[in-house]
Amino acid sequence: MRRLSLKLLSPLFILWGALLMPAGAYSEARVLRIATFNVSMEGGNYVGKGVTPSGHELPGALSNSEHPQIKNIAEIIQRIRPDLLLLNEFDYHADPEQGVKPFIERYLQQSRADVEAIDYPYYYQGPVNTGVDSGMDLDRDGDASGTGNDAFGYGLYPGQYGMLLLSRYPIDFESIRSFQLFKWKDMPDNLMRDMRTEDKELWYPESVQKALRLSSKSHWDVPIRINGQVLHVLASHPTPPVFDGPEDRNGRRNHDEIRFWVDYIEGGEQAAYIYDDRDQPGGLNNDRFVILGDLNASMEEGDARREGITALLGHDKVRRGLLPTSDGGRANNADSRFSPTHTASWGMRADYVIPSKEGWRVIDAGVFWPAPDDPLRRLVKNRRASSDHRLVWMDLELVD
Repeated sequence: MRRLSLKLLSPLFILWGALLMPAGAYSEARVLRIATFNVSMEGGNYVGKGVTPSGHELPGALSNSEHPQIKNIAEIIQRIRPDLLLLNEFDYHADPEQGVKPFIERYLQQSRADVEAIDYPYYYQGPVNTGVDSGMDLDRDGDASGTGNDAFGYGLYPGQYGMLLLSRYPIDFESIRSFQLFKWKDMPDNLMRDMRTEDKELWYPESVQKALRLSSKSHWDVPIRINGQVLHVLASHPTPPVFDGPEDRNGRRNHDEIRFWVDYIEGGEQAAYIYDDRDQPGGLNNDRFVILGDLNASMEEGDARREGITALLGHDKVRRGLLPTSDGGRANNADSRFSPTHTASWGMRADYVIPSKEGWRVIDAGVFWPAPDDPLRRLVKNRRASSDHRLVWMDLELVD
């Protein structure tokens, strides 16, 4: 199977890759398995304690097909076999030979244990805000270091905690919308405006507010073509609402990163303020969509401002009903009545597959989290085994 050449889509400098498929492949499918998985494949996961990652760690880990954590991640994916899969915390490298391609070729395309190899003929990975020097002192410590808290999104190097979308169906690359550069100040009623220090000063001076971006990584709208129809995959990874102070700068940003999708799927006047990295305005119309990602928020638990995630999950255009659950999550935190829906080892529902109300019928859903007595527990026994998050999947039937 021959690979298409890679291109850069100016002016976004968006990297994409694709494979040619036999004519008609997957064209008759009616039920899709769609998943999201925070895989912890960022540089900090591949260095020793106290060592600062530089961004070269993931390519090193992918240099052969024997890295134990990545082998387990590949086996989990092969066992669940999603048709569409968003990976959070997969470091971004402009050269696909440094990340995407070796992961597909050396891990996913290699059979693991008793399961078949899997291939994703199409993928999309674009740049993110993590580790990108803002030139500003965002944490107010007197030092604009350019990394960590002073980057546009927290990161020690550009591309840390990136995102990767894998697809068995054709991606409409020319119609992808990225919102990496969207300014936080341009969201009406944003929570940045009145953020203040304990001395009642603005946390971010006006000059900083003019430049700060909303997305800690990026927000993507990636159209997928299935059976002659279009599915909009809406992907993001809002910042954790912690690691700050009384000003709650991360909690506020997490809320507004999630609220972005509330306005985007509403469309019309509510989304009129939105513009993408090509300066194209507006949100969705009445389109079929699925929102994917580690949203770092729950309606019931955790430190996030719950209004954002509550508004998204309760939106009129979102399908509600069947929730992904697991026996492993239930056993991990037996004292919480919400534990069957947890998607992270520290005990919260953080990762989501959220389909639109129109265009789908939900068939099944789950979280890959084997119970303690399950032989597959080895794949998730701790973060070193795979990740501190679990793969979340949903089976959706296309409805005309």
